[in-house]
Amino acid sequence: MVPNTIRVSVGILGNAASMLLYAAPILTFRRVIRKGNVEEFSCVPYILALFNCLLYTWYGLPVVSSGWENITVSTINGLGILLEITFISIYVWFAPREKKRFALQLVLPVLTLFGLTVFFSSFMVHTHRMRKVFVGSVGLVASISMYSSPMVAAKQVIMTKSVEFMPFYLSLFSFLSSALWMIYGLLGRDLFIASPNFIGVPMGILQLVLYCIYRRSDGAAGKLHGSDQENGLKAVVAMHPQEIAGVKPEVAEGQK
Repeated sequence: MVPNTIRVSVGILGNAASMLLYAAPILTFRRVIRKGNVEEFSCVPYILALFNCLLYTWYGLPVVSSGWENITVSTINGLGILLEITFISIYVWFAPREKKRFALQLVLPVLTLFGLTVFFSSFMVHTHRMRKVFVGSVGLVASISMYSSPMVAAKQVIMTKSVEFMPFYLSLFSFLSSALWMIYGLLGRDLFIASPNFIGVPMGILQLVLYCIYRRSDGAAGKLHGSDQENGLKAVVAMHPQEIAGVKPEVAEGQK
């Protein structure tokens, strides 16, 4: 009873951290809407995050997991689906034709692969254990892809010596979310939840270290963007006082 209580508590904290992580792109898309341009931001991290949220929402439901043992996984990733769809829609609306086409070409295979995963796990696999192995394996690949995307951000920060496209709050919430879900997975002996976060935790630490190193050389543009983030974050927290894994991360070109 005690271990299960602790696990549920960690899951609730993971939901809170993930909510902040998933809400972080609000700051980026406020900027996109204000400027009417997606600038250098990439749609790829948002699409990877959507795929991850779809898979782990399905993974946490009783069809795959035993009963409601992973309900906290489904709830936060279900919310992540709504947010990622919103962000992708805004991106497509403001993106130039070439980037718009590229985004749609990525979304369709993701939805198709998720549909196939649901179909095979529902009708071709007949035990919870095998369903968790099947869906979890697909989810593991999706999560590793999502958590590996910050390497692009790290390269960009080092090359430009600017953290403009790798916001501090995104890096912080990414680290906290990964750490909590890793603990949650270990407590439940669920490697399909814990394993991807073994990558997410060091990636989060790497982003925080790079931010500390290069924040002073960001110049006026970085200071302006940092001010926008701080003010925007206050608005987000005020709107959602009790709410964020998944995953996964605003995931901007800096988070790609």
